[in-house]
This record gives sequence, structure tokens and C-alpha cells, in this order.
Amino acid sequence: MITVIGTGTGAPVPPEAVAGAELVVGGRRHLDAVRLPQGAERVVLGPLAPALDIVEEYVGKDRPVLVLASGDPGFFGIVRALAERFGADRLDVRAGVSSVAAAFARVGLPWDDAVVVSAHGRELRTAVNVCRAHPKVAVLTGPGAGPAELGAALRHACDEPGAASAPGPAAPGSSPAPGPPEHAPASARASLSRVLVVASALGSAQERVERVTPAEAAARDWGPDVSVVLCLDGARALGGVRTVAGAPAGPAGWALDEGEFAHRDSMITKFEVRALALARLGPRLGDLVWDIGAGSGSVAVECARLGAAAIAVEKTADGVERIAANARAHGVYVDVVCDMAPDALAALPGPDAVFVGGGGAELPAIVAASARRARRTVVVAMAALDRVPAAREALTGAGFSCDGVLLQSSRLAPLPGDVTRLAATNPVFLLWGTRIPVSDEGVAQ
Repeated sequence: MITVIGTGTGAPVPPEAVAGAELVVGGRRHLDAVRLPQGAERVVLGPLAPALDIVEEYVGKDRPVLVLASGDPGFFGIVRALAERFGADRLDVRAGVSSVAAAFARVGLPWDDAVVVSAHGRELRTAVNVCRAHPKVAVLTGPGAGPAELGAALRHACDEPGAASAPGPAAPGSSPAPGPPEHAPASARASLSRVLVVASALGSAQERVERVTPAEAAARDWGPDVSVVLCLDGARALGGVRTVAGAPAGPAGWALDEGEFAHRDSMITKFEVRALALARLGPRLGDLVWDIGAGSGSVAVECARLGAAAIAVEKTADGVERIAANARAHGVYVDVVCDMAPDALAALPGPDAVFVGGGGAELPAIVAASARRARRTVVVAMAALDRVPAAREALTGAGFSCDGVLLQSSRLAPLPGDVTRLAATNPVFLLWGTRIPVSDEGVAQ
């Protein structure tokens, strides 16, 4: 039998659980915190595979094994690896309080609506994108993916000096935040607002729980004792009553009618085009999507409604304000950059998918720049036939497979006499390129 005990957030290890163990496995600080039985072998966890091999030797001889872990070992912990190797029926798991639960308890917040993401041994970018897209996130940290790295990645989007004011979703019952000024400077950014709560050495005498901005987090050396980092939007951190825990359920519908967005002179991606574009972009939790030449921001807003982080690039100051207003109206976060593509793209974090809805004569350069950065796909919408070959060449030249379609729809429209006609919409070419092979870390890895 393998006994697995969660510790490290204040609960002591029961002496009777230790007494009969012949092999004790755990991190150095966990092993140092308990009195081991005389003659018991001690294995300090480093690489997991060698430790599991030693455990297998003891299990094969029916010798008792004790594994000490942090918090709840079944929550992003060692229970998965042990169950896969030895079977769940060989495990006696005694869970402690998880670091996530303890951290939220320290700041007095419920966490049934929090999104929890692990950056331990994984790419940090997924955690960063979840923090961009959601108001309450817990990030389990690891070497090279701690508060400093998380803060550095979020810093440019969170209240930089000189940035435009934050247009994130308003708290229930509050007034919407103002948009950027009417004549915003080039490179102005409608920024997010986040605070990081860094919880270190939870449950020990050295416990620290500190609230910092992303910039402050990026400037510090936090050491090895960080347990978890909470990334919070202070205005929305409390959240509402939930039925299903974790990330909110996806929207009941998408490809919303144009009337659901503020836009200028019908300059908006029509819902038929948006429906196929969203299907090809595939936005999801943990992704980052660029919407270039965003106009109303309808594509960026829809991607954010589906759980992705979104950055909208728009060259006009009134367009930036309009996108911010649309994001607020739909209760999502969109990071809005007032600048010209393709020059603005070099400073942006790398996207999983890109939608190009504008660009004029710069379209081939924008598509090429997007294709160099996109991990998965680039989707391009064009009304002008003459621009299709150059856009296609830019995609294939970047090593993408390329496909496309001409979308031409007719909508029902009323006529006098209580009859109906078909009203044609303008045809639009939609091209999409897919990177070969697709880069697909995702949140399930």
C-alpha cells in the first residue's frame, strides 16, 4: 500500500501514518518536517521516474510506502502519476488543504469561480493568457514560471505609464470605465487592471501573502518558496453565485448580429463571415487571438466570449473607444492597441490565432507578419478580389497550408404587402492558413 499525505499548508503529518513506513518519499522540506521511522529509506523527490522505480521495488514486495506531498496531492499533484503507475486501488490518499484553497482563504475570497492553471513544468504563456481573459485566476508556479515571470508577461497590458484608461468589464451595478481620450496617441493601449497576490511558504512560520502590481512582481526575486499566485481583477474578484465551478460556461450563441455591437457606417465583420472565421480561429481558454484592423472589435469580443485572451489592433482613436465599449457591453476583456499594423505587431505577445480584417495596401505585409508569429492559424477577410492572391502567397510563403471560400449570403428582408424578399450582402473572401505542424499546447496538456 502507498500512503500519500498532503502537507505543507498547516496540517501536521499524523504520526501513525509515518510509523510503519519502510520507504518515505517527498520533497526535502517535507521530509525534514517529520520524524522518520528508524531504518526507513528516504528518497528526496527530484526527477519523478527514478523515485517511482524505487517505489515499485517496495510495492512489489508488499512493503509499506509513504509519499509526502504539498496540500492536496490529487490536485495537480503526484496522485495522478502514482495511480497511472500502480493503480488507484493501491493508494491511500489523505488530502491536505490545497495551496489554492489556502491562498484564497488568506485573502477572504471564495474560489468556486476561479480558474486554476498550472505553470509548473509547462509553458507560462497558457497561464498568462488565462490571466488576461479572466478576473480570478490561480497560477501554480514552478522554476522559470514564478511571480516575476508572470508579472513581466502581464505588465505591458496592466496600467503602463502613458497607457489609455482601462476599459475592462465593469463590476455589477457600477458605471462603465471611461474609454481612451478622443485623440489618443499612437501606441496608446486600453489596459487591463490586475493585482497579483503572491502566497509563499503557506502554513509555515515563514508564510507571506503579498499584494503587488505586475510591474512590482516583475522587479523582485521571489525565491523558491512561492506556493501559488492569484491574479485578480479587484472590481470583479468576488464574483457571483455559481452552479458549476471553474471557468464560466461558454456562450449560448456566437456569430452575434451586427446590432449587438457599436460600429460605424456598417464597418463590421458580418455575422455570416464571423461564424466561419471563429470556426477556423478556434478560440478557447488559454489561447491568445489578435484581431488586426479590428474596427468594431466584433471578432475580438467573440473570441473573448469563448474564453480566449484577445488583443485588438486598431489605428483610429474613435475605433479604440468603440472596441472598449463593445468589450464592456459583453462583459469581456479585450486589450486594445491604437497603432498601425504591421509595425505594431512586433511588440505584441505571440498569438495562437490571428484574424486580419483590414489592412489596405499593407495587407500582404500584415498577413506575412502575422504568419511569422501565429502558432496555429491566420484567417483573412477581404472584400477586394485583387488582394486575394497576395494574401494567399503570404500564407503559403510562411509555410502554412491555405484554403478559402467566397461567402455570399442573402438575408430575409420584408417587402410591402407582408411579403419577403432576399437581400444580398456584399461577397467576402475568407482565407485561412494553418501552420504545419500545428503548435497545440492547450490547457489539457
